[in-house]
Amino acid sequence: MRHAEGGLRERKKRETRAALAEAALRLALDKGPDNVTVEEIAEAADVSVRTFFNYFPHKEHAILGRNPEHLERALDRMRTAPAAESPLTTMWFVVDDVLRDLEREGELSRRGELIMSSPSLVYQLMMSSFEDERLLTAGLAERMGEPGGSVRAALIVSASGAACRVAMELHKTAPERSVRDLVAEGFHVLADGLDPGFAPTVPDDTTTNHTMPEEQEGPS
Repeated sequence: MRHAEGGLRERKKRETRAALAEAALRLALDKGPDNVTVEEIAEAADVSVRTFFNYFPHKEHAILGRNPEHLERALDRMRTAPAAESPLTTMWFVVDDVLRDLEREGELSRRGELIMSSPSLVYQLMMSSFEDERLLTAGLAERMGEPGGSVRAALIVSASGAACRVAMELHKTAPERSVRDLVAEGFHVLADGLDPGFAPTVPDDTTTNHTMPEEQEGPS
């Protein structure tokens, strides 16, 4: 009985969060994100302002549809990923899980277009993504057996986020292509290497002379 009550309570919380996010998105699309208030979002979702703040710290998070379950599922996916799975593949499954969620809710294109048209939302998305990237990098580094400052893990996580941002931007000019398809293409580009011919020559500091040449003396 307690398990059933707990499940019902969690479902109710998910429904309330979804209702607030949908109301915030709808109002932002109608009025512009800068002209929407927390009070209007709460009223549209038929909840109190106090309830709103139980789910979102401010209106921008509601408009962005920030869902902590996505991060929890991502970290769990990293912990349970098959040993033979490549780190980039793991990140693809993490990203695609979120994209499928948003696609099912019919929000991916609408929210993506709104975000990319609003500098304030782009800024809020970047700021809120920093902490997510830090946690995802730590999770991926541990999964790779490289805890404590893995450059590879940090670059994979950062590049994955960049693939999503590029996909949302490209979707504005190519709406016939879904954001999810564009993200998938981005991951294939990452997997193939942005520049297969990249082969920098690193100078040997022990042999390279970094001192300025002495000025030649003029005729005496």
